[in-house]
Amino acid sequence: MNIAATSRGGSSSSVLPWLGIAVVVILIDQFTKALILGDFQLGESRTVNPFFNVVRVHNTGAAFSFLAGASGWQRWFFVGLGAAATAFIVWLLLRHGGQRLFSFALALILGGAVGNVIDRLLHGYVVDFIQVHYGDAYFPSFNVADSAITVGAALLILDELLRMRRGR
Repeated sequence: MNIAATSRGGSSSSVLPWLGIAVVVILIDQFTKALILGDFQLGESRTVNPFFNVVRVHNTGAAFSFLAGASGWQRWFFVGLGAAATAFIVWLLLRHGGQRLFSFALALILGGAVGNVIDRLLHGYVVDFIQVHYGDAYFPSFNVADSAITVGAALLILDELLRMRRGR
């Protein structure tokens, strides 16, 4: 057992459930993307209800298509960034695996990051397919990985707020 990890509220054995959650996120993400790639042409959209469409979009950039218009170097930049984030998150999980909300949030972010890195490695872009809109106002399309990252980030904020409240 890692003494340093135990003194910080976790142990290396407690990382396994969190890695399992990340793997589930990756599997769901990749399965849904495979369905879209198999059933939709690029740009094809199907209305589900008045505020939600399923659409096939290829995003060579990051969130909100950041750097999508770059000359191709961004693919490897985002792969490297995802690899670095993965290593850092696993390190955090090894040190703090006993902190449930914190670790759950990190597991969601890890699964989402790896899901999008897989897309970049396989296709050179991220497959997005969830499109939310209100009238003519469209939110940028996203996917399961992006959703996991967003929920994980919100849970990290909640975890910190709760930690601050307990500290009073």
